[in-house]
Amino acid sequence: MNKLQITLICILFFTLGQSFVYAGGATEKKAYAFPTELSEYQDIEESYADTNAIDAKELTLLERLKLRASVDPINIIATLLFFGAILHTFAAGYFMKLSHKIEESHKKEFSSHDHCYVDGKDPVSFKAKLFHFLGEIEAIFGIWVLPLIISITFFHGWDIATYYIDSRNYTEPLFVVVIMAIAASRPIIIFSERALSFFAQFGKGSISAWWLSILIIAPLLGSFITEPAAMTIAAMLLGQQFYQHNPSNTFKYATLGLLFVNISVGGTLTHFAAPPVLMVASKWGWDVPFMLSNFGWRATLGIIIATALYFVLFKKEFKTLEEKSAIQSKPLDTSKVVSAPVWVILIHLLFLVWTVFTLHHPALFIGGFLTFIAFSIATDHHQNAISLKSPLLVGFFLAGLVTHGGLQGWWIEPVLSMLSEQMLFFGSTILTAFNDNAAITFLASQVPAFDQNYAKDIDLAKSLQYAVVAGAVTGGGLTVIANAPNPAGQSLLNRFFKGGISPLYLFLAALLPTMIMAVVFILIP
Repeated sequence: MNKLQITLICILFFTLGQSFVYAGGATEKKAYAFPTELSEYQDIEESYADTNAIDAKELTLLERLKLRASVDPINIIATLLFFGAILHTFAAGYFMKLSHKIEESHKKEFSSHDHCYVDGKDPVSFKAKLFHFLGEIEAIFGIWVLPLIISITFFHGWDIATYYIDSRNYTEPLFVVVIMAIAASRPIIIFSERALSFFAQFGKGSISAWWLSILIIAPLLGSFITEPAAMTIAAMLLGQQFYQHNPSNTFKYATLGLLFVNISVGGTLTHFAAPPVLMVASKWGWDVPFMLSNFGWRATLGIIIATALYFVLFKKEFKTLEEKSAIQSKPLDTSKVVSAPVWVILIHLLFLVWTVFTLHHPALFIGGFLTFIAFSIATDHHQNAISLKSPLLVGFFLAGLVTHGGLQGWWIEPVLSMLSEQMLFFGSTILTAFNDNAAITFLASQVPAFDQNYAKDIDLAKSLQYAVVAGAVTGGGLTVIANAPNPAGQSLLNRFFKGGISPLYLFLAALLPTMIMAVVFILIP
């Protein structure tokens, strides 16, 4: 069996496993109460306040966190492991360099040996591959799930540990795997390139014109084809039209930071494309008109301002890149390369639409993906090889984030609930840098003060809802883990950065556009 067949079988078994989870989850939930419900923490706080003859609202944040931490030792352990994974992402570059160093030494050591291995394969350094795996940012959160499962098993037993994993919703990681694979197909890339070429032609197809088109149009397109698909298309086109010209390291990071921020806010024109909006739209009654009037036009304005500012800042470097490109470029003979037929492109677009339409139903969009693979095989002469490595790594990353994120509510919920409107915006922005922004908005949706049905002041509840979501999408570009599509962009563009993408440099590059988005969302009435 080849690698593709094995991968498909793994996906099928994973899907079957999810089906059993959804089918049996309701029954199992009656037997276990893990993790502790947020409402139970609130009851404990009220009981503590009654015992000490004080109002529960008078409890300080530190007192609330101490009470919640004492409920279950796994709270502290899970949070320490979560922040350990975050620190690990900053050390990923070191592990990758160490892996390359060991690999080089290994090759020198075995170059003089005359051994015969299976199918003539070169000897592999297990140690080098191990450090390489530890240096893969997309693998880090999955790696740290192992000690988390061991800890849960130690304190609560194997049944609780397996129940916790079964109770997580891994639909989004599965969806991202499928949408990335389809969006990266040759017909979709050809279609996207033609669409963005229309706008790039206003600048005569120059590097700067492509740069502007990709960084403005593609993020807004994410409101309709979903942010992961927009990120995949934008990252691939930036690689072809910008990064291959070898800009300065500063310009590389500035573009990456701008891309992440623009994608994060660009999905807010609709209520179904951005994960942090998707988490609350149904519960809070948000629809397309609401998103356009409250978020969409602000996001569009912010994207244009931030992109224009970076364009001005790097205008001289654009000129240098254009001159270098004019000297080095060699016209390619593409006369014999047949472009994908219109009907093949249309069918690929239908697969994309089907995946977005069924994003809440894994069995349907994975079934569609298997059909997509069959169609790709039937039209192989118009296709590039289906790339599953990056989508699977990104899916693994998000699955790890979902697993860790489910145990962070004990401290995130009280932090959010004790902030004022403006402080909530900035608090949400900062917290997003350390957790997926969809997790932040989901936890906010569980806070009674944010719910119009329970809040005493409905207008205040609406303001808090806006503040937490606006803050979450604003901070979605600060780190790789801040927004679900970011790992996709990191995976596709990592090869253009020597030693891999630095989390610190990414944060600094995204800081200016993040501040611009903050001004747009907070100061414009």
